[in-house]
Amino acid sequence: MSFSSSVKNEVAKKKVDDICDVIAELCGLVPTCGSLKFNSSGVTIYFNTENAAVARRIFTFLKGYYSEEVEVMVSKSRQLKKKNVYSISLKDSGAAKVLLYDIDFIKGENVFLINYKPENIITNTCCKKAYIRGAFLGSGSVTNPERSYHLEFVCENFEHAQFLSEVINSFLLNSKIVRRKESYIVYLKEAEQISDLLAIIGATKSLLDFENVRVFKALNNQVNRIVNLETANMNKTIDASLSQIEDIEFINRTIGLDKLPENLQEVAKIRLENDSISLKEIGEKLNPPIGKSGVNHRLKKIKDIANKLRSE
Repeated sequence: MSFSSSVKNEVAKKKVDDICDVIAELCGLVPTCGSLKFNSSGVTIYFNTENAAVARRIFTFLKGYYSEEVEVMVSKSRQLKKKNVYSISLKDSGAAKVLLYDIDFIKGENVFLINYKPENIITNTCCKKAYIRGAFLGSGSVTNPERSYHLEFVCENFEHAQFLSEVINSFLLNSKIVRRKESYIVYLKEAEQISDLLAIIGATKSLLDFENVRVFKALNNQVNRIVNLETANMNKTIDASLSQIEDIEFINRTIGLDKLPENLQEVAKIRLENDSISLKEIGEKLNPPIGKSGVNHRLKKIKDIANKLRSE
């Protein structure tokens, strides 16, 4: 099961007692996974989803609050994976009209005008949360955090995408809209903001799973950065050591180390005998011991002498 399906399964089981939350959630479901069919007997509302838990939730809402005339059909998706597609239909035309007016989705008596901004319904915080929850159940998805951070809602209409984005951003988030083929995508890409949205829609367990992965990835990245830094420093130390040894050996071949001042001879011999130790460790082996900067100063003098000999 995908992480996105797991989130939907959890959210679809969230208990809702207040009718205003049910209506607000239906406000989010109808434009994302619903469709209307008009005929001589009136209007029928259809909901299509590939998630069984979401289908049960819609069925429960329709039958519990609107009409007994609710049907569920299961078919196979035409896509490659051949998933089940659940189609829930509210056949009672009168109940369908009541639902559409409840969610402020249509205007007018004889001519139906679709309203994608139910501002009169989505007013308080709990209703906003329910609206976002419904939209996520209808057309939302979230990428497995082990791969990347991405959460999105697919909207067929720009006006709807704009309103949904505004509601999401009322919780101090920063959702954005992008067009993808014939659809408009409302999305979040920052891990912290995705966590906040999972909390908003009530996906508590999924939020904990998401945060566990996020913390593990952050820790793993930190370890990798430290290892890379240490590796880089080690390589730098080795390169510097090889260069120093090359200078010392060149001096030894040309004029001999005994021609160097005593303090430089001492450093040169320790470096030849210990090709992998740091400057600090070289300083500790001297008598009397000196600091890292002192060792570096002496090795620079050795380098200058080697370069002078090379030029001659």
